[in-house]
Amino acid sequence: MKYLHTMVRVSDLDASLDFYCNKLGLVEIARREFPEGRFTLVFLAAQGDEDAQVELTYNWDKEDYPDGRNFGHLAYAVDNIYDICQSLKEKGVVINRPPRDGRMAFIRSPDNISIELLQRGSALAPAEPWVSMENIGEW
Repeated sequence: MKYLHTMVRVSDLDASLDFYCNKLGLVEIARREFPEGRFTLVFLAAQGDEDAQVELTYNWDKEDYPDGRNFGHLAYAVDNIYDICQSLKEKGVVINRPPRDGRMAFIRSPDNISIELLQRGSALAPAEPWVSMENIGEW
């Protein structure tokens, strides 16, 4: 068995692509339009890790997807948890669960999908400003 992708329904494809690609750093691998079904699929992956994909499903007819928490979360290993959190924060992304432990942080997509960021390898030494930061909202 091989992991292929995780599907996330999105309400605004442009806002979601801005978040996942321009802010989080994923790259678009493929895009498929289905006019007969009135939806678009966009496959994203972390650069160099194209085997682990996220499938964004955009239904052309408006639907509400309340509180994406029932989905669970996407998880990505990162080279430096502090650097990625700082970069995301500078781009206006709320760090819901700061990396106080040097190992784990949570953010949310525009559709409230929780995204876990995990330090690759051993946890980094605890450092400010992260150690003193409180959680914001749900994660």
